[in-house]
Amino acid sequence: MLVGKLLYIRGGYLDDSLSFNEHGMLTGHSPQGSYTLSGVAIERIHLTKHKVELEGQRYGLHFLGALPTDDPTTAMDRVLITPKKKILRITIDREVLVTPKKVKEKPVKGAPAVAAKQAPAGAVPSTQATQATPATPATQPNEPSEADQAKAEIAAAPPAERPAGPASVTATTSPAHAAALLKDALDHIFSVGFDDRMMAAMPDFWKLYYQAVAAKSDYRPANPAVLRQSAVDSKARLVSVFEPPSNEFAQSHGVAGLALYHVVIGADGKPGEIAVARPIGFGLDENAVDSIRKASFQAAIKDGKPVPVLLDLIVEFHIYSGLTAGSSKAAPAVKPTSAILPGPYSVPHS
Repeated sequence: MLVGKLLYIRGGYLDDSLSFNEHGMLTGHSPQGSYTLSGVAIERIHLTKHKVELEGQRYGLHFLGALPTDDPTTAMDRVLITPKKKILRITIDREVLVTPKKVKEKPVKGAPAVAAKQAPAGAVPSTQATQATPATPATQPNEPSEADQAKAEIAAAPPAERPAGPASVTATTSPAHAAALLKDALDHIFSVGFDDRMMAAMPDFWKLYYQAVAAKSDYRPANPAVLRQSAVDSKARLVSVFEPPSNEFAQSHGVAGLALYHVVIGADGKPGEIAVARPIGFGLDENAVDSIRKASFQAAIKDGKPVPVLLDLIVEFHIYSGLTAGSSKAAPAVKPTSAILPGPYSVPHS
C-alpha cells in the first residue's frame, strides 16, 4: 500500500518524527505547512503487535514555471528535503487484539429445578423451601475486561514496541476489525497522489489553479463583472511595500525564481479572489498569497468610477547568503530585466 508510491501527509505536518493513534490522529504537536512540503517516500516498514513504524524521506515539490495549460506533473521536481543522516519516522498505534472471553452456558428456561433438601419428618413445609429457585449462570468476578487485557498486553510488551498513546488505545477480539482500523488510519494519514479529499483540503488559490489545470485553460474570475486591465481608463496598481518571505526549506535547497498570481482587485482597492497562475512550490506560494492579502492597492477607474479588475502579479524569490530570519524581499509586481531560474538550474540570463 505504501512503499514505492507518491504519498502526501494529510495535514501538512512538518516534523520528521510523527506519531499517530490507531485512528490516524496526530498525538502531540507538529508545525503544519504547504502540501508542497509534504511529499513522502516510505522506504522501510516495521510491523509489531502494537504499532507500525515507517521510515522514509520527505520531499518538496518545486514547480518549473508550469502554467495551468501545462501538465504540472511533468513540469515539477521532487526535491529531497530530509537533512543528511536524518530519517522521516512515522509511528501508528494499532488496536490491541485480545483473546475473546469464554461464554458460560446459561441453563435452559423451564428445566427441572434442583430438588430441595428433604425436610425432617413432621416438619411444616416452608413455602420458601419448596419453591423452585431459578438457576443462575456461573460468573467469573475476577475475569479481566477487554480494556484490562489490553493494558496488560501493552505493559508486557518491550518499551520499544509499546504504542505512542497507550492510554487511548482501544481493544478488540476481531482481527478483521483491527486490520480495517489500521487501513482507515493509513488512509487518514496519507494521500496517494492528489485524491479528492486532499484537493478539497487545499486553500482556494490552489483549488483555482488545479481547476484550471483540469480544464486546460487559464483562470477566469467567478464574477463576470471583473474587467481586464486593458479595458479600464486607469489601471489598478500596488501602492504598498511588498515583501513575501522565503523559508528555510527554499533557502537550504536553492529554490528561487519567479511566480505569477492572478488577483481580483475590487472597486474598494482590496484584493479579493486570488489564483496561482505559475507556481513555484516549496511553501513559497502560500507566503506570496499571504503577502498579497496584506498589501494595499489603488483601484482601477473606468468612466470616472472605481471598478473591479483582474491584476497579474509577478513575485520574485531570491536566495540570500547569511540569511538569519528566513525571509526574503520580493521584487515589485513588475517583471525585472534579469531573473534567477529556480534552484540547481540557476544561471544568470538576460
